[in-house]
Amino acid sequence: MEIILLEDVTNLGYKGDVLKVKDGYGRNYLLPQKKAVLATESAKKRLAEDMKQRAHKLERIKNDAQELAEKLKDVKLTVGAKTSTTGKIFGAVGPIQLADAFEKAGYNVDRKVIVLKEPVKEVGSYVATLKLHREVTAEVPFEVVSE
Repeated sequence: MEIILLEDVTNLGYKGDVLKVKDGYGRNYLLPQKKAVLATESAKKRLAEDMKQRAHKLERIKNDAQELAEKLKDVKLTVGAKTSTTGKIFGAVGPIQLADAFEKAGYNVDRKVIVLKEPVKEVGSYVATLKLHREVTAEVPFEVVSE
């Protein structure tokens, strides 16, 4: 089944991509959730026209993402978490806590763009990857400390 994505889908593609997916995945998830439409000839023509009109806007969005990545290059975050006496965190530090730390530091970063390689369950230093745009990523170091 060939589809056109209407929004970014993690581990699949970005908005406007024309992809081939398995029939069940398209019919049972992507189409009912309004994350994609069938890639008919008319839909492909409409996508091409939309992409032409949005090219300038997309360039501006990419430039904004690059500027944010440059600003975040030198940022070092500190996240506080409740820990045991051995340094293990009760629960885990995830994208929500990192988004709050970015907000406290004065940066507006959506939690959906924050990717952690593994769950953070101990006190220490880690690196978070921010997928700001399909072509722009930034790595931000952060430290988890005991509260």
